[in-house]
Amino acid sequence: MDLYEYQAKELFAKHGVPTGPQRVVGNPSDAVAAARILGLPVVIKAQVKVGGRGKAGGVKLARDTDEVNAASEAILGLDIKGHLVRKVMVTPASDIAQEYYLSFLLDRANRTYIALASASGGVDIEENPDSLVRIPVDPLVGVDQAKADEIVAAAGLPAAAAPVITQLWKVFTAEEATLVEVNPLIRDGQDAVVALDGKVTLDDNAAFRHAEHASFVDAAAEDPLEAAAKEKHLNYVKLAGEVGIIGNGAGLVMSTLDVVAYAGSRYGGVKPANFLDIGGGASADVMANGLGIILTDPDVRSVFVNVFGGITACDAVADGIVQALRFLGKVDKPIVVRLDGNNAELGRQILAEAALPGVTLVDTMDEAADQAAQLAGV
Repeated sequence: MDLYEYQAKELFAKHGVPTGPQRVVGNPSDAVAAARILGLPVVIKAQVKVGGRGKAGGVKLARDTDEVNAASEAILGLDIKGHLVRKVMVTPASDIAQEYYLSFLLDRANRTYIALASASGGVDIEENPDSLVRIPVDPLVGVDQAKADEIVAAAGLPAAAAPVITQLWKVFTAEEATLVEVNPLIRDGQDAVVALDGKVTLDDNAAFRHAEHASFVDAAAEDPLEAAAKEKHLNYVKLAGEVGIIGNGAGLVMSTLDVVAYAGSRYGGVKPANFLDIGGGASADVMANGLGIILTDPDVRSVFVNVFGGITACDAVADGIVQALRFLGKVDKPIVVRLDGNNAELGRQILAEAALPGVTLVDTMDEAADQAAQLAGV
């Protein structure tokens, strides 16, 4: 789960990372009130879970209440890379002497953690990747004073950054995050090191150990289909396309997205409408829940069910599809099914005998993708 900046900074403060005061508001009048409390000048910052806010006009300096009102009016409702701004953060303007960059994240390739740091932080860090130093972090040791000093020396950060680095590591480990990023980490006019911004991604797999993280969920900003899928414990991601996808196994589903996109290029640019991995449990309930989510998506024009039988055999999958469609009742969108692997022939026989309206059996993945794309392109 990605957090908003203000939520990330709340976690920073919880673990002793120095940050500035802030107020989060949803309208200009409350922004003005917050600015009066915090003291002018202030910075008005769009709260969206995407980078590039500054260049998109989502961060503005306001020197008086009129500018606060104008800035918040301009930012609220702004679309930044497909993310609608519903809230802004009001925070006192900082006296910035120098900007730095620091992050902790997973190094999946080497199965460890890594620290990225740079003495050149701010909005242009992505355009200057060569300034980043990469320091591996042993997960059994973590970031103690010695490792923090190593990061400081390697990146050319001030010595005062070392204790902040150890505190940010506490955020990373205690909250079970997969990413903790500060850009910029600043040195102010009094030589204090402060986390001026924050980005945190929490590991959803650890959510059962952190009931308090549920308060970070923004239901208003969450896609309703993704929210419904989450309630049913489905691994679902909404995409901008027309062919609904159901598969078992992330690798197979990703391959299915690719072949559908390729086939769709022949039918007016049809694309996959979602990622949905039902895993190994293609029971009637799981299949019904998956189909129910996909079929309620108004963008979906056809559905492609692509299953490779393994631990869960294809006959069990076919039974699940039959029962699911009986649960759902009349389905007004065509469904293309491809079964392969364990008991595939028996699974096809079950579906053929069921003679479900709108359901077509296809032998190969490429042919099934082509047919689903063609049906969606009609």
